[in-house]
Amino acid sequence: MGEMSMNKAIHGAFRRDLGRFVAALETFPAGDRKRAAGLGAAWENFDDQLVHHHEGEHEIAWPALEAVGVSRELLVQMDAEHETMAAALAGARKAMERLTSTAAAEDAAAALVAMAELRRVTVQHLEHEEAEIEPIYQEKQGSPEIKAMGRKFAQVSPARGGRFFAWATDGADREELAAITGTVPPPVLKVITGVFGRGYRKNIAPVWR
Repeated sequence: MGEMSMNKAIHGAFRRDLGRFVAALETFPAGDRKRAAGLGAAWENFDDQLVHHHEGEHEIAWPALEAVGVSRELLVQMDAEHETMAAALAGARKAMERLTSTAAAEDAAAALVAMAELRRVTVQHLEHEEAEIEPIYQEKQGSPEIKAMGRKFAQVSPARGGRFFAWATDGADREELAAITGTVPPPVLKVITGVFGRGYRKNIAPVWR
């Protein structure tokens, strides 16, 4: 697993996108429907990735972590933070849907407020999770429970996997890329993102360029 877990590398992708959205909404050109549509497509991907990640944590990661010694009380706290994030996510989702529909300046301003709140609660949770759980991932990375957890997370369709890795590596720093390629060999990563990540690279990545 190296110096960073895959989980922390994924957190990096969430942080990047949240920063990108805030910056884009701060400078949104009123009436630009093409820009609004691009941000809408990027939002749909982000929304899906965040929901999928946290549902997977609850269903797959938490049981594995409890099995290697993480307290039930901490995991309950993490789920409570997920609920707070879900509420902020719902607000941002509604605001982004409105902006995508109208491209109006007032809706961009409302989306910025909602996105800033989503970033605040999400980063707060990510920092807490990393402080408490990242050391456990590092210490227990060779345990049967954590290895089994990784195999369960990998049980996704090629389409989802390709889109996920194209997104997770878009703008990743060296340490994050090392964590990802430490889990998925670079030749495999190149193939899966090349074949199944084309939609992300064509339709979403250019939004941030």
